[in-house]
Order: sequence, then structure tokens, then C-alpha cells
Amino acid sequence: MRIHPALAFSLPLALVAMPAGAAIDNVFSTSFEPAWISGYHVGYQRDLYPLDEIDFASLTHLIVGRVTPNADGTLTKTFDIDAVQGPAWAQQATAAAHAASVKAILMIGGAGEHAGWVGAASPANRATFVANLLATMDGLGFDGLDLDWEPIDPSDEPDFIALAQALRQARPNMLLSVPVNWVSSNLAATPDPFYGDIAPLFDQINIMSYAMADGWGGWLSWHTAALTGSAGNTPSSIDTSVEFYLRSGVPRTRLGLGIPFFGSCWQGVTGPRQSGGFVVAGDGTITYRHIVLDYYDPGRHNWDAEALVPWLGAANAFGPAQCTFLSYDDEQSIAAKGAFARRLGLGGTIIWTIGEGHIPELPAGQRDPLLKAVRVGF
Repeated sequence: MRIHPALAFSLPLALVAMPAGAAIDNVFSTSFEPAWISGYHVGYQRDLYPLDEIDFASLTHLIVGRVTPNADGTLTKTFDIDAVQGPAWAQQATAAAHAASVKAILMIGGAGEHAGWVGAASPANRATFVANLLATMDGLGFDGLDLDWEPIDPSDEPDFIALAQALRQARPNMLLSVPVNWVSSNLAATPDPFYGDIAPLFDQINIMSYAMADGWGGWLSWHTAALTGSAGNTPSSIDTSVEFYLRSGVPRTRLGLGIPFFGSCWQGVTGPRQSGGFVVAGDGTITYRHIVLDYYDPGRHNWDAEALVPWLGAANAFGPAQCTFLSYDDEQSIAAKGAFARRLGLGGTIIWTIGEGHIPELPAGQRDPLLKAVRVGF
């Protein structure tokens, strides 16, 4: 494994890369700690899942979003609500999690915040940034930070490592997690040692293995979160991304996969592996709640035995978004993903987002079917 220069004196000698041919072999998960189930809950969806209704028994970590970095090292702390109600809601979320013996992690960044990350983590602003992160974490009662730097470009890697090192050195026992991108199976054969290099600094490295298909050039229609079955013109699946990160040197027990509580609505195709389609709605619109209430019909339901996920399809458009093909996860596909993770001895899973899976119209005790499936599966 190539050692990143910034980590040359901090990488434990016991951490070595897995042989290339052994990256995806099976292990006995009973050898490891119980899996984590880290559920994202974001301010703009707070009304979808009130704090007093969250099924904390199905979670080990609540990741609360979000605080965003500014280029000068300061933070915007509205939680996509406002500067007063946002932090108040976040503090209530941490209190609710702790009351249920669940760890609370503060999400930093997210999509569209790359420029803020680059400036804040630069040598000129890093010390200020670290101080602000720790002060916010402490002030709101969090146990750790989720560094959602999207994307981490090669030029960003030294500053990302330096930031993570500074946080770890300041608080050796804090929780640190980082979400990473899924990897096209057409590119997954070549590992990237950067991820093995950063692994000692993080408790969780979680693959954002959802929204993994669209009408991109050369692609056929495909599932949002296929477990297996990737091919040259449908080059995404969880198993190939997991193999990439294992080959890159991430220990199994620090690697998690992602599960979406939302679906992808396609038009122009009526199922997977067809040409000419494109996604018209997804995260935030095609929630699992909406799928159950507005889209699902037994006559449209199919199971892809190769990808190990369900899908809905019909010649006539259906539902408010007028889908003809809808890809999503259900209890059966989550069970398959849990079995896969246990078989490989992976660390756990992230959920984006727990609010999108809550169905208040159902009877009490039945309103979180996907979250309960994750608890059973993992």
C-alpha cells in the first residue's frame, strides 16, 4: 500500500492492504463488533420525521445535517432552517439520540459545498476551521463529525488529510466519519491508495451507494442502488464499489455501504437495461413514503434477480411524477444487502435519509418498515 506522505509517521504497522485477489472474499462477521446503522436526518426534512417519533432502537448513530463550511474557516449553522431554529432543532436531536443511547454525529458540508471546503481546510484557515468545528460540536452536544466533502479531488487530498489529522489530534476519542462516492465498475479494478491511507483516521468510511444510475452517455436504464449485476453499460453496483475500497486498503470493519430511502423515477423506458431513458425525479421527491402511497401497485412490481432489487414499471406513466420505470429499495433488497455486509464482515451502513422512509399514514408500530428491515438485516 502506498503511504501518503502526510501519514508517513502515523499509520499503524498492523494496517496493511488486502491482497488484490482476496479483497471480496467472505469472512465470518461474528469476529467483529456489531454493525453500525448510521441514519442521516436533515433539517429541511424535520417535519417528515419528528424527533419524538424516531425509531432510535433501529439506529446506532444519528447523523444530523447540516453545517456548511465557509472559505474563511467559519461555519453556516442554519441546518437549512434558519440561524436560530436550526441549531435549536439540532440540539434537540442530539438530546433525543443520547436519551436512547444512540451516538449523534454532526454532518459538515454536502453536495455543492466544495469551494467552502477547499478554502476552510487550506493551511491559512485550517486552525480557525478546526476550532469552529469543535466549538460547534461541543456547543450542540455532538459526539463527532461527518466530513461530507464532495468531491474530494486529487488536489484536495493533502488538505483533507491534514484536516482529519488535526481533528483527530485535538480529540482522539471523537467519532469521525466520511462518506465516499460509489465507483463505476468500469474503473473499479484500479485501486486508489488514498482511501487506505485515510482509514486510520476515521471510524466509518461509508459508500454513498445510491442514485447510481441516470441517462448518462453510454448507459442503459439501471437501478438506483443495485447490489450486484453491474455490466459495461450498467456499470454500478454495491459489490464492485465495496471491492474497490477493500482493494484500496480500507479495512472491512471501517467500511460501510449506503441504503436509499428514496427511489429514482425514469421516463422513456419501462424497466432496467433499456436505452433512451432518463431520471426525472429522485431524492426528496420519490421518497419511500410516496412510493408506497402514490406509486406502488402489485401489477407494476418486479424483482431483478441479478441486481437483487425491486422495480416498478408500466407502459403507461404512473404516479405524480409520471414514471414509467421506478427503481427503489424494499425490505427484501435491504435483507440482501445486510446479508452481503455480514458475509464480508463490513462495518455497517448509512441511510439517506431516515425521514424519507417514515410513513405516518400507517398504524403505529408499522410506520418505519425500511428502518426495521435495516435493523434486522444488519
